[in-house]
Amino acid sequence: MSEAYIYDAVRTPRGRGKPDGSLHEVSSLGLAVTALSALKERNNLDGAPVDDVILGCVDPVGEAGGDIARAAAIAAGYGYEVPGVQINRFCASGLDSVNFAAAQIMSGQHELTIGGGVESMSRVGIGASGGAWPVDPTIAIPSYFMPQGVSADLIATKYGFSRDDVDAYAVQSQQRAGRAWEEKRFSKSIVPVKDVNGLTILDRDEHMRPATDMQSLAALKPSFAFFAEQAGFDAVAIQAHPDVEKLNHVHHAGNSSGIVDGAAAVLLGSKEAGERHGLKPRARVRAFANIGSEPALMLTGPVDVTKKLLAKAGMSLSDIDLIEVNEAFAAVVLRFMQAFGLDDSKVNVNGGAIALGHPLGATGAMLVGTALDELERSGKSTALVTLCIGAGMGTATIIERV
Repeated sequence: MSEAYIYDAVRTPRGRGKPDGSLHEVSSLGLAVTALSALKERNNLDGAPVDDVILGCVDPVGEAGGDIARAAAIAAGYGYEVPGVQINRFCASGLDSVNFAAAQIMSGQHELTIGGGVESMSRVGIGASGGAWPVDPTIAIPSYFMPQGVSADLIATKYGFSRDDVDAYAVQSQQRAGRAWEEKRFSKSIVPVKDVNGLTILDRDEHMRPATDMQSLAALKPSFAFFAEQAGFDAVAIQAHPDVEKLNHVHHAGNSSGIVDGAAAVLLGSKEAGERHGLKPRARVRAFANIGSEPALMLTGPVDVTKKLLAKAGMSLSDIDLIEVNEAFAAVVLRFMQAFGLDDSKVNVNGGAIALGHPLGATGAMLVGTALDELERSGKSTALVTLCIGAGMGTATIIERV
């Protein structure tokens, strides 16, 4: 197989996913175009050499529907010859877009591709595209459907994470993200979102609250307790896991991922394509994998897929210098570290989605860029990026700095 190299990675800032968020007036297309345009300009790319643009989008309806990748490629000036495709594997869509792009290169079918993602959660809204799993009893009942927050509380209960544990992790995420911004660790990849007059709308992640402490989080009520108890999802969780006597509801807005808007794009190519277009490789994609996990626990996929990927790559976690585990909920990362006996010294060192937010279809591609920048900043070699996924799945990728 050919090697797939990462030549560049960019992302927009994450804007609060509410009507008063800074990016609310920017369309899904506008966010995607911002990332794709920056990638083209930074690397002096003529549109024609790019073989494909792959964008993750979890709710591809309304303004985000109709293959937004193709529309964004045209609008960003890549030329009519450049195709585009939108994919959806829920929260891992952005990472899978990068993996799909890498696979095109590894197979020898394409030479230069872009993987990324976009989500405007303030404009389209989470769950806008619907789906069979929550509403069709022929799948919901046998797979123990429950909302993700209830699954996160089930994980916390089953694996012994207290309210203090998840809150302490959330405080750390906020502090690390604040420090990363103070030290300009994200500056290499951030591209500002501008209006039609060229004026900057947003150039900094606006969801984070670095001053968060245990006292402020203690004032927040659990987000999923009432819903779980009244709608019967506690009973579903216990039916799926009868070893759990009663759920301990510990997750709330302060220790769960933030709802935000944003987009990201990663440029990948073969060695020959890079040389031809004067591009310097920053990393190579060493391996990637997907896996299904138990739908009731739902969010433990990063543990399962990491085991699969390490075995496939002939590596162990001691070979990995940095790890990005998407902070969908605090218990997801705590369980990952518990399962592998890790401390937090190399996990989410610049904070994560609890502090910065989780623009569903874009997050995985954003994490690739975050990991790459941190490898270069710290002089380290290898990073693993992984995300939990709705309906019980996991995706993971290993990149190696060159």
